[in-house]
Amino acid sequence: MKILVTGGAGYIGSHACKALMKAGHEPIVYDNLSTGHRDAVRWGPIEIGDILDHERLEATFANHRPDMVMHFAALAYVGESVTSPDIYYRVNVGGTLSLLQAMRRHGTSAIVFSSSCATYGIPNELPIAEGTPQFPINPYGFTKLVAERMLADFEHAYGIRWVALRYFNAAGADPDGELGERHDPETHAIPLAIRAALGAGPPFSVLGTDYQTPDGSAVRDYVHVSDLGQAHARAIDYLANGGDSVALNLGTGVGTSVLQIIDAVAAATGRFVPVMRAKRRTGDPPILYAVADRARQTIGWEPRFMSIGETVRTAARWFDNSKTHSRHSS
Repeated sequence: MKILVTGGAGYIGSHACKALMKAGHEPIVYDNLSTGHRDAVRWGPIEIGDILDHERLEATFANHRPDMVMHFAALAYVGESVTSPDIYYRVNVGGTLSLLQAMRRHGTSAIVFSSSCATYGIPNELPIAEGTPQFPINPYGFTKLVAERMLADFEHAYGIRWVALRYFNAAGADPDGELGERHDPETHAIPLAIRAALGAGPPFSVLGTDYQTPDGSAVRDYVHVSDLGQAHARAIDYLANGGDSVALNLGTGVGTSVLQIIDAVAAATGRFVPVMRAKRRTGDPPILYAVADRARQTIGWEPRFMSIGETVRTAARWFDNSKTHSRHSS
């Protein structure tokens, strides 16, 4: 099938495109390259455009006639969403509406949506299951929740089926070394710790060491980006086989602390990780990890990378192999 992948030049989107290709599909990337990378588009054509550009989106649907859509294009910095909520509502909500309207006009009847565990906010119980109440605590999480509601409403009114994948902390890099994590600015813990270890960045900031956790640092569920890509490809096949609309968590079900991340980076790089200890951020819960049983039962997804050491090693290899390349990439 032809799959239109919005944001397919980005970190998770590009890994999903590779997984689509391996599953026998053709990914058609639609990306404005504001945060994505042209050289990460390797398994199909690219259309450069914005999801808010109705004419460009219309032309892309008319030219390629995609069978389904995979929707990653969004703004994704939590802190920025607090200080600039207007652009988050415009892009994440308005852009998703623009895309769904184009799908409706062109008879594209199914979509896999990149959602987030940020829709849950601070849960009352752990682990987090799909039935956990969704009370996001920042505009980013709320825009993802609004988009999920739009999917449900568009299905009810127009029959567009969907899978919303709520994933936890994406991490790692393509085990084959073809793709990796390149954000500007970088906010993810693992690449920041790797840069600190290799002297390519400032000391790594540990935000809070007084949490009620085994070592005092915050605990999160880190899921390998290649596993996320595989889940998206499986969701496409699930919808192609007539599957009902569903929201699914994607996580390992294993919590890893920030201090454990530092240990894993030190082991992977053979270097000491310089650390700066800082106060915890307001609103950061001590522990977040998922129950992903529904994804296993529904789309047959099983994460392959369960060890944080393995995940960090893939990221460290990517960083080591791409230092020179990344300095010259857009």
